[in-house]
Amino acid sequence: MKISAANKSFLGAGAGLALLVSWGILHRPHAQSLFDMLNADVKWFLNWPLFNFGNLPVTALFLIKCTIFLVALRIFSRLSRTFLANQVLTHTSMDRGQQYAITRAFGYLIFTLGLVVGLDTTGLNLRSLLVLGGALGVGVGFGLQNIVANFVAGLVILWERPVKVGDLIDVGNTYGEVIRIGARGTWVRTFDNEVIIVPNSDFINNRVTNWTANDRTVRLSVPVGVSYESDLANVSKLLEDIAHLNEEVLVDPAPTVLVSGFGDNAVNMVLRATIGVAERAGRVKSDLMLEIFRVFREQKIEMPCPQRDLHVRSVDVPFVIANPPERGAAQQNL
Repeated sequence: MKISAANKSFLGAGAGLALLVSWGILHRPHAQSLFDMLNADVKWFLNWPLFNFGNLPVTALFLIKCTIFLVALRIFSRLSRTFLANQVLTHTSMDRGQQYAITRAFGYLIFTLGLVVGLDTTGLNLRSLLVLGGALGVGVGFGLQNIVANFVAGLVILWERPVKVGDLIDVGNTYGEVIRIGARGTWVRTFDNEVIIVPNSDFINNRVTNWTANDRTVRLSVPVGVSYESDLANVSKLLEDIAHLNEEVLVDPAPTVLVSGFGDNAVNMVLRATIGVAERAGRVKSDLMLEIFRVFREQKIEMPCPQRDLHVRSVDVPFVIANPPERGAAQQNL
């Protein structure tokens, strides 16, 4: 099994930390703690204030502790979200989209509360964050509008749930299944197994087609054109029988056949059938069209193609040749 470069780095750092701790334990009689064995210059650098944030001096050691705290908080938030999804919500009657929305909101809540508690534990005056908020506001005004807009749109999607995980959606030129709703973008997996990340703001500002907002059933419309000499009652009966013989087509509501119009070369008809699994709509429609083509050929039912008649009129007008060649040159060429 190949190990990636990131995993190798983590393994190397873990091995180095383990060796350092082991060395500190073996030399415990000579020093009170592992920190006391560090060089005085290193201890001075770790405790030297880089800058002051309000009344709090920010040192290198403080930054290291903050980094460890944020990583631990992120891991705890993810573990809490996983426990809620796998141990609690799976035993409820909620669908997959509702469970995903609740777990995401719960993860954001845990991370926010942990961050506030951590800042309060460090002794930082939260009022001093107003300065940071003002700087962030300036940043939003200059170039973070899209990030903030996508984040707020993600919260709106999780709250209002216009689209959910597992829905089949059509937004812009993207058609596929929603597999993840992130903080800035929504992951859509197409039927070619491609994952396209769509900005969350597109679901709020643009028109979105959700094929499975209510349920997984989808009605298919198969257009058919037959000649004017065909028995339309017999054609309707054949189309309904073809739909009934397909295992994917639901009995209720029953398939119907409608005449949609009279074209230049054919009578336009539409076969409407409902299936219970939206993901198979393309395959079922293809099967119905293949069966319609086979049955119509057996029954000698014509499906005319667009035709155009070209009429050539003969007129009694002298035929003139522009720039006729000279007689001698013409004879020489012959």
